[in-house]
Amino acid sequence: MHTIIHVITRLDMGGSAQNTLQSCLETADRYRVILAHGLAEESAMTPSEQESVRTLSEAARARGVVFLAMRPLVRRIAPWLDFKSLILLWWLFIRERPAIVHTHTSKAGIVGRLAAWLARVPTIIHTPHGHVFYGHFGPRLSTIYLVIERLFAKITDSLVALTRGERDDYIQYQVGNPERLHLIHSGVDLSPFHEAGQSMNKAEMRTALGLAGDYAIVGTVGWLLPIKGPLVLLSAMEKVWERRPEVLLVYVGKGELEGEIRRRVQVLGREEQVRLLGWRPDVHEVMGVLDCFVLPSLNEGMGRVVVEAMAADCPVVASRTGGIPDLITDGVSGLLAPPNDAETLATAILRILDEPGLAGRLREKGRAVCQEYSLAAMVNKLHELYAEALAKTTHTEA
Repeated sequence: MHTIIHVITRLDMGGSAQNTLQSCLETADRYRVILAHGLAEESAMTPSEQESVRTLSEAARARGVVFLAMRPLVRRIAPWLDFKSLILLWWLFIRERPAIVHTHTSKAGIVGRLAAWLARVPTIIHTPHGHVFYGHFGPRLSTIYLVIERLFAKITDSLVALTRGERDDYIQYQVGNPERLHLIHSGVDLSPFHEAGQSMNKAEMRTALGLAGDYAIVGTVGWLLPIKGPLVLLSAMEKVWERRPEVLLVYVGKGELEGEIRRRVQVLGREEQVRLLGWRPDVHEVMGVLDCFVLPSLNEGMGRVVVEAMAADCPVVASRTGGIPDLITDGVSGLLAPPNDAETLATAILRILDEPGLAGRLREKGRAVCQEYSLAAMVNKLHELYAEALAKTTHTEA
């Protein structure tokens, strides 16, 4: 069997890590799969988060995936650790002689691709899981990352974009050869979300989640980081509460802005109307009781949580940025608002809460759209990409 080595900095509850784990698990029947990863210490996971990651990792191990933990492989910029990671990965590639190295996320993509190039790995594939050309940093640092990505694209055989929007950005910013850009949506296991969305016991689910009461629930799922826009959502909810003071806001996730959110909620006097639930293994059940799901990101690679919300029969409001417009046609399968625009975001949320007919139409279309982003569809495209790469390598060697 051909060996494929995946590289990522951290295995946690984030979308990129979950996508990487699923990619390893679902392709291990055809390839010898190794996953080199950091220790995810930067994620500061709770015991329940660790258990969720452990469950999926054990399923992958049962399929034959080999996990190699590398302490120096961190997400932050750390020159000495990055150099040690480079050496460790280079030696791993020399020793295992993989046919393909597939790197995931920006930092692992830089260190992993350079190590693979130095080790003369036949095929190097990189999935950014959302680029960093805008929205993450200031103009100067964004330009530096853009220059780096242009350089590293020259040693990359295939770049994988999660959405058409992300692929178009790579073309616009002249990163890589358009012929080497592949569109592979991040696949989602839809079944638990479908079950939660179709459950007839919503009241019981709300009670079990600590959300019992006769009020509408607006929620979001994701890292509580500036790029994800959680404070924009809170500002939008201030306007929503002017009209609908009973509405509950739920955050699922954690991050550096958690303290700031709690402080602002206290200043607003809305402690009874905001719940910060942290990361949970039952996200599907939370989505199943939401009356409106909101993704207020300033930039987003794909937004797989949007697919999950659609599968859970929840109407969606999201930012018109990155790959999100690939998932949502405004007014058809969801509502879109400009990023960092609390006023328009609030208007969209209120429309869903105030117009049951609109919410029903968005739910119906969302249930159809999410089928295009299933786990099976992603796996089929990965198999095609790997088979194409191996065929080219075999032809070259011949």
